[in-house]
Amino acid sequence: MGMPSRPRRSYDQFCAIARALDSVGDRWSLLIVRELLAGPRRYTDLHADLPGVSTDVLAARLKHLEGEGLVVRRALPRPATAKVYELTARGGELLPVLTALARWGAADLGTPRSTDAVRVHWWAVPVRTALEDALEQALGPDAERRALVEVHLPEGVFHVRLGDDPPYGEGPAPHPADATLKFTPEATAPLTTATLTHQLTTGTAHITGNTPLAQALRPTPPPN
Repeated sequence: MGMPSRPRRSYDQFCAIARALDSVGDRWSLLIVRELLAGPRRYTDLHADLPGVSTDVLAARLKHLEGEGLVVRRALPRPATAKVYELTARGGELLPVLTALARWGAADLGTPRSTDAVRVHWWAVPVRTALEDALEQALGPDAERRALVEVHLPEGVFHVRLGDDPPYGEGPAPHPADATLKFTPEATAPLTTATLTHQLTTGTAHITGNTPLAQALRPTPPPN
């Protein structure tokens, strides 16, 4: 007879925060969610974009997230033979959690350390948040903000969807974007709306496109 399975660790507190941490409080769990916000991913792709996680830990976290109803594993349609992981609707509800963490963590990010790994799509959630906030300031809280924006950084390209899913994706936009946001080598990716506004004003970032969204984000020229 095999050893009995180890019971899942729990805070055993009748508290919504504690219950949430029972589900996603383990190390790597929310970073897995960050990766899956871009859409279905193969195990090998997840492992490649989560440098530092062991294969055993990644497999255990994915199994736990499946058990919590946040992630599903499915086979791709034939003739493909690979299996992918993707967020459930419940898992996708963690986007505002990661958005809040990105806002909170921006103050401590500073410059990359020599030991820091970097992936260009890790900027997607902060950039998406800064764009949404900037549009709310420009157009008001009730304005339509559904849009596809292609983002160019010196390290690479990704795209973000405002008001739509998946929230972001790697590489160029899959169809013509409503706006293109390009950063010069002197710029750092925006972590706050104020940073993005400053970069657009000083010319270390440029927004192009003829849509109302692009026009709303362009800085207003100073009066003569």
